[in-house]
Amino acid sequence: MKIIKTTMAIAIASVMGLTASAQKINSAKVPASVKKSFSLAYPSVKTVKWEKENGGYEAGFKQGNSEMSAFFKADGTQKESETEIKATELPAAVALYVKEHYKGAAIKEAAKITKTATGEINYEAEVKGKDLLFDKDGKFIRIAKD
Repeated sequence: MKIIKTTMAIAIASVMGLTASAQKINSAKVPASVKKSFSLAYPSVKTVKWEKENGGYEAGFKQGNSEMSAFFKADGTQKESETEIKATELPAAVALYVKEHYKGAAIKEAAKITKTATGEINYEAEVKGKDLLFDKDGKFIRIAKD
């Protein structure tokens, strides 16, 4: 019985550790500099869901018909934005990579990521619970860690 309790305690701690990287937070806990930068970048957006992640803040929102997110440093500097896209909108090389490396798997979700400072474009494809990152041409970069 002691082994079962210990195993359960370890399992619970592991799950909590995995979800600790992103925490939903109330807008009141988001620094004013971040909220100001967000409102300047996305003036028409009124409803935002905030998360604290890796020392920064991620805003989840809808703009037009697109689901989006934007990541900001604590000082208000925007690092990147992510726009949900259809899997068919990914570069063709992404589908080929998935077909070769994840036989029989489908792309569950896809996104276009834009680095704010450089304008660099990357793509993300969720396959078998993993977020795969690709460059603008569809060349595999790495598996993303949340």
